[in-house]
Amino acid sequence: MPRPSPKLVWPLAILAVGVVAIALLVATRPDVELKPPAQVTPLVRVIEAEPTDWRFVVHSQGTVEPRNESELVPQVAGEVEWISPALASGGFFRPGEALVRIEDADYRVALTTARAALARASSESQRAQNELVRQTTLKEKGVASEARFDDASNAASVAAAALDEAKALVDRAERDLERTVLRAAFEGRVRSERVDVGQFVNRGESIATLYSVDFVEVSLPLPDRELRYVDVPRAPKHLRAATTENTATEDAVPDRGPEVVLRAEFAGSEQTWLGRVVRTAGEIDPQTRMVRLVARVADPYGLHAETEPVPLAVGLFVRAEIQGRTAHDVFVLPRAALRSGNPMDPDASEEVHVVDAEGRLHIRPVEVLRTEPEVVVIGTGLAAGDRVSISPLRAVVEGMRVRVAGDGAPAEPVAADPTEPDAAQAAAAEAPAS
Repeated sequence: MPRPSPKLVWPLAILAVGVVAIALLVATRPDVELKPPAQVTPLVRVIEAEPTDWRFVVHSQGTVEPRNESELVPQVAGEVEWISPALASGGFFRPGEALVRIEDADYRVALTTARAALARASSESQRAQNELVRQTTLKEKGVASEARFDDASNAASVAAAALDEAKALVDRAERDLERTVLRAAFEGRVRSERVDVGQFVNRGESIATLYSVDFVEVSLPLPDRELRYVDVPRAPKHLRAATTENTATEDAVPDRGPEVVLRAEFAGSEQTWLGRVVRTAGEIDPQTRMVRLVARVADPYGLHAETEPVPLAVGLFVRAEIQGRTAHDVFVLPRAALRSGNPMDPDASEEVHVVDAEGRLHIRPVEVLRTEPEVVVIGTGLAAGDRVSISPLRAVVEGMRVRVAGDGAPAEPVAADPTEPDAAQAAAAEAPAS
């Protein structure tokens, strides 16, 4: 019988040794202890909800504009012989202050002529009245004829008309002479001027642009949905039907409008001015669908102030904070506390997560009155003392157990209870179906 080849024996021997080793490992393996899967209870931070009063603030922006702006227009023609130093771009002036004087020699002559004509007409009128009285007396005695009486009566009427005309000419000549001095109609400032000494100006020709400085106004555009937070001034009571006895408190009185804080960068630092909303603009902007509130600031240049405040110059771009209505017994929470009910449903209500005394998390729909950059104002849906979670969770199941930071809850994993919702169930609810 032939002897087996070494090339065949050695592989078989190695294979046999491996089988024996595997058998020994299997025979001597330890028993595996089956344990339920470990569950890590999510750790959340909470804030206690407390009712409070909250005043809404509505933000807008706009450009400072003068309340009144007009053109300085001469009512008589002539050569300019004097200009006030205040009549320069940026100059200030008082009410009634003389700004321009037109050469008045011709107007003085016209006034003298008119007064002379008045004296002549007055004399003629007096003579005609005396003749009428004499003819009336003679007529009553039957001495004067009817024709003479009619002539005297007609002459008296013509003389009276001439006298009235002469008086009117004197009045006009006096007004023209007075109008050779152009005076300011209000306290204001010069935007621009277009006149110089020696220049001939015509009646009705604009020579300067002026604006008042007793007040300035800022037009503040707002979306119509923001009006719910502001007490918008209404039309005056005498312009609308009075339906109740207390409508007088709703009149658009400037001192009762919402306060406005205006801010702007000026002279290298942020400055602040205070004003009030006095009215709304005449219509809604058809392009932007915005409502414009008009805010007013008194004495913007500090002309009547004891100190020297920073002027609120016309043309300055400002940011506005409009003090709105005050909401009572609302809950003000950080933005992190608010959750969307269903991101796929735009009509879904907003929600918050409330942690009860047993450490279970509950989903609570709430009424959101306003969302601010840092906080959210909630009207209904919460109660005083509720602990609201401000920690983001990947998935949430109603009634799931959580640990509250600062409560001394254990941080180690605990055995899962298949009868209660937990984070694993939340993750399973979040995972897409296979």
